[in-house]
Amino acid sequence: MSNNIIAIVGRPNVGKSTLFNRLTSARTAIEEKYPGITRDRLYGLLEWAGRELVIIDTGGLTFGIDDQLSMLVRHQVNLAIEEAQVIIFLLDGREGLTALDKDIANMLRKSGKSIIPVVNKVDYIEAENSKFDFFALGMADPLTVSASHGKGIGDLLDNISKLLPDYGDQEDDCQGDEIKVAVIGRPNVGKSSLVNALLGQERVIVSDQPGTTREAVDTRIVYQEQPYLFIDTAGIRRKSKVKNAVEYYSVLRSLKAVQRSDLVLLLIDGIQGISEQDQRLAGYADQCGRGMIIVVNKWDEARKTEDARKDFDHKIKDLLSFASYAPVIYLSALTGLNLLKLYPLLNQVWQEQHKRIQTALINKFLEDALSVHPPPSVKGRQSKIYFVTQPTVKPPTFVFFVNEPNQFHFSYKRYLENRIREAFGYQGTPVILKFKKRQQKGD
Repeated sequence: MSNNIIAIVGRPNVGKSTLFNRLTSARTAIEEKYPGITRDRLYGLLEWAGRELVIIDTGGLTFGIDDQLSMLVRHQVNLAIEEAQVIIFLLDGREGLTALDKDIANMLRKSGKSIIPVVNKVDYIEAENSKFDFFALGMADPLTVSASHGKGIGDLLDNISKLLPDYGDQEDDCQGDEIKVAVIGRPNVGKSSLVNALLGQERVIVSDQPGTTREAVDTRIVYQEQPYLFIDTAGIRRKSKVKNAVEYYSVLRSLKAVQRSDLVLLLIDGIQGISEQDQRLAGYADQCGRGMIIVVNKWDEARKTEDARKDFDHKIKDLLSFASYAPVIYLSALTGLNLLKLYPLLNQVWQEQHKRIQTALINKFLEDALSVHPPPSVKGRQSKIYFVTQPTVKPPTFVFFVNEPNQFHFSYKRYLENRIREAFGYQGTPVILKFKKRQQKGD
């Protein structure tokens, strides 16, 4: 990843997420008119003047408030400042300079980093006079922008580029294909703890308060030369428990995270067991055609006897029978139990997703399957399968050309899928079967 890292820092509700979204041209940060929405630090990519920049969006800074969440946000902001080469100190041109702005300025000065004061919400030319209030900070001349309208963004990026060191050809740490992994599950099941344990640092806020992570947070990890992108999603509650707009949009972003992933880690609480919401999440990932690994977390706190594990295996087989292809791993993000066994599983599922069977081989398989269990007749008309092909992967998709597509019952389709899996594997990935009509003389 590029070393050109820029952090956006400021007090609550000055428009940090709006600026982040404007810079990265993406809707990855939640924008609401409530202070304190962004809690974790979010990463986005931007290319400007031939240079790749990494933008970090942080939570709103406050001082003098020592509740747990405020302290966690301050900790995250400090980590972002340590990572960054340049800091955008975002200010509110409508509200003017505040005492909290001055406190943040004093903190930023101690960092020794390059700081650009940026006055946001300057929507009209005559409003530029508002920036002069901010000369009292004793920093560089403030820039004025309107993050919501895109005003002044080019000038801001030009100023950032001037502060970054000269660069030559930058090495790409990520060789080969990056495996995108969405980490999904109910609130407080340990998603952020798992990502932090894999990364080895506090990249995402971890709290025992359910729903702490409201946004989809991207974390890149390279393990044994294989790059991974872990998307730590907001805890997904049942719709009846989604009480406000912020949580509603968090759910949408979690589902979108599944859509932009290659495969998902479905985290299940090893103490509380499998819920209806776990079943819904697994069903959504399956419908999206994503690879899936079922991760039973907190296994150090649960009963670790062989009988307990067999009992949990039975519950998974019973309640998640439609995802029987998904491998199951028991681990503890807290103690590291079985943690590194996760990477080989991810690689295996990735490879299975991309497996393609030669047409001659798959039709030889079809011949054997039909000889063992031919398709049944329907109303005196014999169902026929002429041949099969695999046009796509991820998910592996097989198209059967038949005489009457509507005559093939679900049970026979399941038979064919089971035989395909027996012959070719496909562990961890859905297999899609499609039936298309082919006109044949004599039908």
